[in-house]
Amino acid sequence: MDKATLHTCIRSFLAEDIGRGDLTSESIFDKGEVGRARIVARESFVVAGGDSVAAEVFLVQNPAIVVEGLVTDGVRVGEGDILFTVSGPVVDLLKAERVALNLLQRLSGIATFTAQFVEQVQSCPVRITDTRKTTPGLRMLEKYAVQVGGGYNHRFNLADGILVKDNHIAACGSITKAVALLRRKIPHTLRIEVETDTLDQVRECLACGVDIIMLDNMDAAMMQEAVRFIDHRALVEASGGVTLESVLAVARSGVDIVSIGALTHSAPSCDIGMDWIP
Repeated sequence: MDKATLHTCIRSFLAEDIGRGDLTSESIFDKGEVGRARIVARESFVVAGGDSVAAEVFLVQNPAIVVEGLVTDGVRVGEGDILFTVSGPVVDLLKAERVALNLLQRLSGIATFTAQFVEQVQSCPVRITDTRKTTPGLRMLEKYAVQVGGGYNHRFNLADGILVKDNHIAACGSITKAVALLRRKIPHTLRIEVETDTLDQVRECLACGVDIIMLDNMDAAMMQEAVRFIDHRALVEASGGVTLESVLAVARSGVDIVSIGALTHSAPSCDIGMDWIP
């Protein structure tokens, strides 16, 4: 993650949460009062956004805050484990608390959820990837969390690669026409991926020499037939409604990539708290 971009995001998050000031904390504590607190896991999970994000929230709020004992991203922790401690002005610790915890809980949830999918398919030569179904404003962070969980990133944005989807095909008229138009305009260094939901569309993709074929919302039998027909003439990606219960069957169909929007749009946040040290 680009640190300058991260800090810009954090400043906007803090401004949203603090508003014109923390009426409660600023009314109770003097600016000179200092304190110390622990960031503590309330359950078992894979840490993401601890040393890389949550700690930075405190430092952006006040560079004088001291962060110690950071657990590295990617480490699995258990209930009661301390992720790190912070010390400094009480008011600034309390101002940063909610933003830091919100991000840490969200990113750790994504990393943990991703790790569960990766574990399910560890016997198969397949990549688990995310999609663009991310929270607006949090894409950089959420895609980072997928990597921490052992997954891979699909396109970061629309400028990241060519993916012809159903609405492109419907608006253009056919896969063949869309691919022909693309080849007139894009550099030869770019690969073309096309989303398909029928075997006829798969055949059309192969006739066009498409580089990557996405099998969208196909059942297991159709997916296996498509993989056999493609026969390594293109990379094969499976997508659409993949769950922890179904991902292994999808992977065993022979696809190269399984993209899962749920990694970022449906991962449950982890339970993490900040406990004051008397």
